[in-house]
Amino acid sequence: SSGINAEYGGPQQETMVTAPKVKRTFCAGKKCKKHTVHKVTQYKTGKASLYAQGKRRYDRKQQGYGGQTKPVFHKKAKTTKKIVLRLECSECKYKSHAALARAKHFELVDAGSGKLKKKN
Repeated sequence: SSGINAEYGGPQQETMVTAPKVKRTFCAGKKCKKHTVHKVTQYKTGKASLYAQGKRRYDRKQQGYGGQTKPVFHKKAKTTKKIVLRLECSECKYKSHAALARAKHFELVDAGSGKLKKKN
């Protein structure tokens, strides 16, 4: 069964994606507007607020009898998520995001170590 979908998620997804812990890149903060050293971490979604407008509306709609009122998504097709880096400027502390490719394995490495050049 070598269809289009079989070839799509091929060798590029199986490799480990690495990113340096520090990166020199452009800072869009009002104070900087130049290339500076950024601290790199992996972005993680924050805890959903109970008081966000959509959540309040959903909870109100769900009250009482009548069962589930909005569609629940079941047809999940993706097996990976895109890796998002959170870049923090070392000079002005401005934070920005940068998206990478989809990958199952992700690792932050020190730029000095030889791990960046190592192939699996």
